Amino acid sequence: MTTKIKPIPDGCHTLTAYLVVQGAADALDFYQKAFGATELFRLNAPGGKIAHAEFKIGDSIFMLSDENPQCTDVSPKTLGGTPVKLHLYVTDTDAVFDAAIKAGATETMQPANQFWGDRMGAVTDPFGHHWLIATHVEDVEPNELQGRMEAFFAAHRV
Repeated sequence: MTTKIKPIPDGCHTLTAYLVVQGAADALDFYQKAFGATELFRLNAPGGKIAHAEFKIGDSIFMLSDENPQCTDVSPKTLGGTPVKLHLYVTDTDAVFDAAIKAGATETMQPANQFWGDRMGAVTDPFGHHWLIATHVEDVEPNELQGRMEAFFAAHRV
């Protein structure tokens, strides 16, 4: 009997985030408290570090590991920051933002309604990753976006 293997595993999307941190076990705990993540499984490396773990937030699977410089896996803390942001859509921006702060995240942007139609706030998790937490609250026509952005920049002198 031959079973066709799916090129994208069940539950995965075409693009999947893979986070590298210092303290992956603590990160999994944080993501559970802050974002309601569910751990799917983990592979423990010798010495107590996590070689690979998968967890799910909403309908998205994320992968995670402890940093391992021998495999070029380094964390934002080792790099001194990250240019990457993770955009998380939720049903209640303010509640999830508050939960993330309570779990140990640092506020980088208070939740507010944005010109593109999302209510969004931003945090940095204790492991150095940036999260944009958003709820879509308004459908904005594509031909309106440029004007709204220009008005935003003019009002905020950005």
